[in-house]
Amino acid sequence: MNRKLFNLIVALVLFLTPAITYSQAPDLGTAADFVLFSADGAVLNTSTSQITGNVGTNNGSNTGFGNVNGGMHAADGVTFQAAADLLSAYNELDNAIPEYFPAPLLGNGDTLIAGVYYISAAATLNSDLTFDAEGDPDAVFIVQIDGPLSAGANSSVNLINGAQACNVFWKIEGLVDFASGTTMRGTIVVNNAAINLGADNTLEGRALTTTGAVTVGGLYAYTPIGCGSPELLGPTAPTLGDAACYGIFSADGPVTNAGITNVIGDVGTNVGLTTGFDPLLVTGDIHPIPDASTAAASADLLNAYNYLNGLAPDIELLYPAQFGANLELTPHTYVLNGATTLTDTLYLNARGNEDAVFVIKIYGAFSAGAYSTVVLTNGALAKNVYWMINGAVGINVYSVFNGTIISQGAINLYTGATINGRAMTGVGAIETNAINSAASLPPSCGVILPTVTTAELSEILNNSAEGGGNVTHDGNAEITARGLVVGTSSGATVLSNDFITVDGTGLGSFESILTGLDPNQVYYVRAYATNVNGTGYGNEVSFATIPTLGEWGLIALGSLFALGGGFIVWRRFV
Repeated sequence: MNRKLFNLIVALVLFLTPAITYSQAPDLGTAADFVLFSADGAVLNTSTSQITGNVGTNNGSNTGFGNVNGGMHAADGVTFQAAADLLSAYNELDNAIPEYFPAPLLGNGDTLIAGVYYISAAATLNSDLTFDAEGDPDAVFIVQIDGPLSAGANSSVNLINGAQACNVFWKIEGLVDFASGTTMRGTIVVNNAAINLGADNTLEGRALTTTGAVTVGGLYAYTPIGCGSPELLGPTAPTLGDAACYGIFSADGPVTNAGITNVIGDVGTNVGLTTGFDPLLVTGDIHPIPDASTAAASADLLNAYNYLNGLAPDIELLYPAQFGANLELTPHTYVLNGATTLTDTLYLNARGNEDAVFVIKIYGAFSAGAYSTVVLTNGALAKNVYWMINGAVGINVYSVFNGTIISQGAINLYTGATINGRAMTGVGAIETNAINSAASLPPSCGVILPTVTTAELSEILNNSAEGGGNVTHDGNAEITARGLVVGTSSGATVLSNDFITVDGTGLGSFESILTGLDPNQVYYVRAYATNVNGTGYGNEVSFATIPTLGEWGLIALGSLFALGGGFIVWRRFV
């Protein structure tokens, strides 16, 4: 068979079987660990960016970055290998045989299937571009551009039908420059040119260049998961032993309270006195003086602290004074070497694994600023978050804090603070003032709450709304009091828009909402008055007192800054 005939047969087969693609993902090697990287050029951040993945350069400097959820590398052994691996991956992408030849203007609602795409000149991304894997999670998309790539404001690369960002690759022979609001997915490999990612850009992938500066500002970027990337489980959690039954505990120092404080878990100290706590507001035992339980808890707490202290960190957060500021962390062991201040919001992202563990080690004092919040996302549970603090702790007013604190210094929990976890110290006094503290207690602690029937709850709801089921609002318009389940203790996220009328007709829905919530969180069930058609909020409805419903127990009734107005605090016990 002569070569021309062979080529004709191959071409005919390709034509008749268009669904078959011969593209394959390049091997990024160690460069896959980097979300931002230049083999030869500076890497610069100009404003607050949230980065997950390594950042570095093999010849230049990293400038302007705050805390990064990854390693910072400059001209070291890691960057040397990454530069070599990047060049190899670039050659693979450059040698891929094109199958499709789209116009230079990408997007505007276009959808591309798996394959190798080639554009011979400068290209522009505008509006929406969609990659469709057609049900194949291993589908690979390669876009080769022999020129620069720009993106218009608010352009977006979307993935459907199993397409994954880890299988999307952009090989660019020129400047990459994205306008504000761009959402890019895939690994960008640039040859001999710079990368500029503008304000409010989102990158699910990587931005890598063989030669040129990488400049970002106001960027949210993270290395993609899938395609064989390791599952993040974090370290093994410490064993708390008898200390697990305590919500507030000091191994050596007095424990005192002022104001109306609600606690789930035991309260006590092994050296000193425990004073000021109302037994009616503590779901657990108050140990006014040291006893056998506090002695056992003290020993177990020391073991837990020593274990955490001995854990080797995966990631050092380099700027303890700038902790928070919407930083997102994933399951790892982190270390901050110095006095640390939490401001604004910290996100803990479990990436869908509710068993994932977070350990944050702080060598110095720790302060959570007023109204600061630790938010758990994508399956993260408070019971799997541990804060080892080698110094004093202050959780300031109306902060919302998730996790177990194990410190070696005094702890102050100020007015309105919510602790979804435990506050424990090996050495130092603990002072609380009108807080809510809820530990996730193991069954061995023996906490049993009373229950009420749905009918009893219905009667309570019906009789506790202002004026009964109907009240007057805005020119005597008839409205109905309804309940609404809102977010966790931060009050930031609506968990359900289902309304439940006070006459009990919607209580089945109410129960289904409760049973679907995270058993290790505190939730606020807020009452509203709405118009009869369910639109618009009227006045809030005042609930009198709500006992437990099944496994769900009342923690507190009052007001909360983050939500405003009245609220009811529930927690599920398992």
